[in-house]
Amino acid sequence: MSTEDDADDADDRIAEDTRPARRRAAPPVLGRVAVVVVVLATAVGGIWATSTVARPGHTPTTTEIPDLDNLAASVEPGTAAPVNATIEGTPVVETRPPEQAQQHQQSAGGPDLLSRWADKVAEVTGVPARALVAYGNAELEMRATQPKCRLSWATLAGIGRIESNHGQYGGAVLQASGLPSKPIVGVPLDGSPGVRAIADTDGGRFDGDPVYDRAVGPMQFLPGTWARYGGGYNPQQIDAAALAAAKYLCAGGRDMATASGWWSGILSYNNSVDYGQKVFALADAYAKAAQVVKVS
Repeated sequence: MSTEDDADDADDRIAEDTRPARRRAAPPVLGRVAVVVVVLATAVGGIWATSTVARPGHTPTTTEIPDLDNLAASVEPGTAAPVNATIEGTPVVETRPPEQAQQHQQSAGGPDLLSRWADKVAEVTGVPARALVAYGNAELEMRATQPKCRLSWATLAGIGRIESNHGQYGGAVLQASGLPSKPIVGVPLDGSPGVRAIADTDGGRFDGDPVYDRAVGPMQFLPGTWARYGGGYNPQQIDAAALAAAKYLCAGGRDMATASGWWSGILSYNNSVDYGQKVFALADAYAKAAQVVKVS
């Protein structure tokens, strides 16, 4: 199965052996932002932090490569999908303006079910709770808007682990706002050995590089494709990045709970079997570990 964006994505991928420079096109345009804003504001007691994009400087890159420690699953593409765990419980979804959400949370006397779920899943998976809020919210958004996609938070977590160690790449700390403590910016795509040459497409707006593009943010999008699909939001912000990735994976009516649909989505995100097998292993392990979590 393929999507209409795959042709665009092919031009955005670089050699399979490089991290974090090898990245794909961003997902379709972010939608239903107002609802997502309020869910996340309630979940973490903060305000959605993606309305402005700070122009990063030339952030030093690092030799740390998150996915080298992850083993690939022994599964052939298209033959199986990871356990498709869903979020336990139903998060509180508020319709009030985001500036009132934190006030309401305090008056309600505690966090909602999404953040309670994230706290418990963090204990059994090692994934930061703040990242799990983003992955879980993205699943809930897809469940509401594209229920036939059946995307699991665990698949997004598998991708997030490989791409940026859940927003912690190069020593960054994932903050309560959903932003890493320093911008996550990959190596310049300058045509050096192992990387593809991709000239600058954003004037350095997203990656701080006016000469070559660099992959940016916790889900590692190229600036040109993020500008096309990111809706003006900040690719460094994990809620925006996870939701964008979810929308991309669900594009074209794809069913991410089937073997064929799951592999189609992952290989369109990054056309590498080794990459897909690593995401599979992580997603399957996260989902199985979280099966013991009960919050309702």
